[in-house]
Amino acid sequence: MFLERYHSIQDGHVLISATQASRFAKEVAGDFNPIHNPDARRFCVPGDLLFALLVSHFGLFRHMTFHFRSLLGENVPLDFREDSDGVIRVYDEKGKVYIEVERSGECTHDETVIENFIRCYVAASGKNFPHTLKPLMESEGVMFNPDRPMIMYQSMNLTMNTLDAPSPDLKLHNADLKPEGKRGNVSLDYRLISDGRTAGEVSKKLVVSGLREYDSEAMDAVVEEFYRLKNKSWD
Repeated sequence: MFLERYHSIQDGHVLISATQASRFAKEVAGDFNPIHNPDARRFCVPGDLLFALLVSHFGLFRHMTFHFRSLLGENVPLDFREDSDGVIRVYDEKGKVYIEVERSGECTHDETVIENFIRCYVAASGKNFPHTLKPLMESEGVMFNPDRPMIMYQSMNLTMNTLDAPSPDLKLHNADLKPEGKRGNVSLDYRLISDGRTAGEVSKKLVVSGLREYDSEAMDAVVEEFYRLKNKSWD
């Protein structure tokens, strides 16, 4: 499957190098957040890559809920398993949990269906910043620390009316940001569109940390750097 170049298997464990994670963020998700750069001081693996690996291994279900528990660094040996309570969890060797998945309903292991859904989902995630979050922050008069922008997944819920959804696309339906002190809670609701019809719904919750008063000059600099990295990546 197309995810082979974004991870490796060693002694039965999944490993994701910083280079593999960064490549996935840029090539598949269009995500140029510097926290996914291999040389980033606070580097972390994109949550979208864990999501993609889980779905490709366990299958795509009509109903799925993902809870992102911890940030993942590079080359951490991971164990993907279904526990006795029916919940899929990703553990490291010390038992730390990085993501939990609940699922129900019909399931497909069709590689084409799964790849198409993964690509449309992570492409939508790649538009979180600046396309969606910048106007949200501006409207609320807040922003993240421009020197250390931190946007973290909290959860994602997926409901599909059908697993037979050719050429799927996620369209943003509603976006909301609620500042609470230094923390901003973001809710994003999408419609899954296939052949012009609604084939399902996706909702995501994110956390923006280190909130401060909105500074248009500082934000413009962050956006400029985002596009500089994006253009550099494709040179």
